[in-house]
Order: sequence, then C-alpha cells, then structure tokens
Amino acid sequence: MSYLERIRACNNFESTHYRELLIDDKVYGQVQPDFAEHLTHWSDIFSVTDTQVVLNPELSDYAMRTAAVAPVLWALHQQGVIDTWVAEAYPITHSFGGYAALEIERAATNFMGVKTFGIHVNGLVKTAQGIEVWVGTRSLDKPFWPGKLDQMVAGGQPVGLGLLENVIKESQEEANIPAELAQQAQAIRTIPYRQEGWRGLDNSTIYVYDLWLPEDFVPENTDGEVIAFERMPLAEIARLTETTTEFKDNCNLVNIDLLLRMGMISPQHPEYATILNVLYTASHSKETKK
Repeated sequence: MSYLERIRACNNFESTHYRELLIDDKVYGQVQPDFAEHLTHWSDIFSVTDTQVVLNPELSDYAMRTAAVAPVLWALHQQGVIDTWVAEAYPITHSFGGYAALEIERAATNFMGVKTFGIHVNGLVKTAQGIEVWVGTRSLDKPFWPGKLDQMVAGGQPVGLGLLENVIKESQEEANIPAELAQQAQAIRTIPYRQEGWRGLDNSTIYVYDLWLPEDFVPENTDGEVIAFERMPLAEIARLTETTTEFKDNCNLVNIDLLLRMGMISPQHPEYATILNVLYTASHSKETKK
C-alpha cells in the first residue's frame, strides 16, 4: 500500500465505460450504459444512443430542464434504481459558480456523472507534542462509507450556498463548532478526482480548508452522522493513510495534501514528485495509472 495507491483509487475513471451526457450540445456528464437504458423510458426527455445521452434540446432553459428531469429521477428512485434520496439540489455545471444548465437531486449526481463540489475541513490543533488533527468516525448507518474515518467536517456543495457559508453550516451540524470560530477556516486549495463505482461516476472537486482550533476545544456531532471524534498526531494520520484503508477514499486525498504541506511527506520520499504531480491533476486518470 502507498500514498499513490490512495490517489489512484479515487481516479479509476475510464471513459470507454460511459456514454456522454449532452445538454445544449455540450458534455456535462458521463452515464453508465445500464443507467442510460433506464432513461430510454422517457424518450421525450432523453435521447439515448450507444455513445450518448442527449437532453431534449426543446428544454431550452434552467427552469424547463429542471422541471422535466426531476420527475424522471424521482421515478427511478421509487423503482429502486437510484438507491438513496437526499432532497438537496445540485447544479449541473462545468465549474463552481459558473453557468448551470439545470439542477438535480444530489443522490442522482453519480448516476449522471456530473461535476460536483464539496468542502473538507481539517480540524488542526497546536500542542506541545506537535500538530494534531481531529478525525471523525462515520456513523454505522450511513449509506456510504459507514464506520470509515473522515475529516472533522465535510459536506457536498448544494445550490444556493457559498463555500464559506457551507463550511459554517456543516461545522455546526457535524461538529457543533460556533459560527464565529468556523468562519476563521482558511481556504487552502482544490483537489479534483474522478472515481467510478457501481452508482456511476463521482466527478468531484474538494475545496480544502484548515481550521485551527483551541487546544481545549472538543467537537461534538449534532446530526447523527458521526459516532466519535478523536484527535490524532500527524504521524498517525500518515500511518493510517499510507498503510490502511480506514479512511474514506476521498479523505485520503485531503490527508495527503495536509501531510505534504506539513512536511510529513518530504522531498526525500521516493515517490514525492509523482505524488505532487498526480494529486493535484488527478482528474486526468490515465496519467495517474502510469
């Protein structure tokens, strides 16, 4: 096991396994063939070929597209094809804050293979022994990654919220962090990844934040999504990331970035240059496999 394997696990996308999702002649997503076949039952909304899924061009604006696609996705959820439902709207877009063609239910984003965004917050503490990191253990009844280790705060980026607004909201919900403390979170960088699984393509960009916390602060979960918090030395974060699969896959990317910035993965590491190259350009999955 290695840091590179952690990065590659999040970047296993192969375009030949998918059909392009076209909206107004532009590619917005990648759809697995099995899911594309379900969409053929709504031929007035989607035109499905061997290589493409095309949204009806007569649906010419955001509101029309959203209203037309929503009942299709709900019906597929009712049929058990889309296995969960969050009731949270995500924009279909190429870039955060950019033009959006429509919005869809969060639970459908992987099935449609569209671009998504999320925030991950490192909870950091300076101690006499060195820097330590607050880590959460995900609830055992979470539909995805139950019981896995996670950043102190993390969440998807829905329609209508700014990044820092979402950091503040998720910090309160997941760790009971007061708004005046959460708003001190420092925006660090973005990490892209494209991970395919049975639900489709997780084509995401993580916005990484650091939040330095008082040594006596103890996070408390308020929404039931975390069963415990533990403060770990950086060396333990490094060990767990490099040698185990205890962290949720995309959380390993945030850990590796933190370890690079804190000097725990140094230029003396035999794969240092490769790690740097693939971590921040990992949306090019073919390169990460070389």
